[in-house]
Amino acid sequence: MNAGIIGIGKYVPEKVVTNHDLEKIMDTTDEWIRTRTGIEERRIAPDHMDTSDLAYEAAKVAIENASIHPEEIDLILVATVTPDQPFPSVGCMLQEKLGAKNAAAMDISAACAGFMYGMITAKQFIENNAYKHILIVGVEKLSKIMNWEDRNTAVLFGDGAGAAVMGPVSKDRGILSFELGSDGSGGKHLYQEKDIIQMNGREVFKFAVRQMGESSIAVLDKAGLTKEDVDFLIPHQANIRIMESARQRLELPEEKMSKTVHKYGNTSAASIPISIVDEVEAGKINDDDVIVMVGFGGGLTWGAIVMKWGK
Repeated sequence: MNAGIIGIGKYVPEKVVTNHDLEKIMDTTDEWIRTRTGIEERRIAPDHMDTSDLAYEAAKVAIENASIHPEEIDLILVATVTPDQPFPSVGCMLQEKLGAKNAAAMDISAACAGFMYGMITAKQFIENNAYKHILIVGVEKLSKIMNWEDRNTAVLFGDGAGAAVMGPVSKDRGILSFELGSDGSGGKHLYQEKDIIQMNGREVFKFAVRQMGESSIAVLDKAGLTKEDVDFLIPHQANIRIMESARQRLELPEEKMSKTVHKYGNTSAASIPISIVDEVEAGKINDDDVIVMVGFGGGLTWGAIVMKWGK
């Protein structure tokens, strides 16, 4: 039994904050942000909307897209580092909001690699025939842990949610291979202290450039595939230069890599599922396409997946 994605959904807040808006409140420029990150704008959630609310909006769409009812969800996995509160988990809050009364629920804390961790966890339950339908949500309200006076971090992040329902899919489709990893010694380079994101950008950049390329090649090897077999790359949307390094490592043309960072900024665990939705809607991902997804984040953590798209 192969595990794959049978439904997708996303939600981004209505409020758009452009680079020009940030020019007015901190020492930065639109040109400085765009050339270093590729980001032009990001979405920021209102005060009354917390992480579980963002997750709910994306999850509703994914469940409907999967043509199932909330009661048919067996497990909810929420990847986030910005929960509403330490406990109960966003997963449990989401279970109640959805009316998914038959689902177990928990959160996963693997930062920007969280959605990859969630998908691989779901894969095990589905392929072991323990659960049939698993909801994975990558969601962040990073605006609540940002220092809006720190131009090195405040320009990077945005709020949003992306969701996928995973279940059994037809033979040869679904997840073909994966890699998960962590390096706790690098935790000091990206962390939260006193409710604020702290980052050593130079060290995170070096780690990400190396790991994105290495993990992409590793999962292709595990799947018995080559660079030529890749139809589309969905990298974590952190920084266009990091993303480009992964694309070049796979020797893919520009049109075969997802790029949503300019619209949403870095939405951490939400970035890959949001990108999946945008690219499917744009017709860039179709049945039987070989997709490489790769992410990295605080921890330090990383994860990569090769998937053949379709039910």
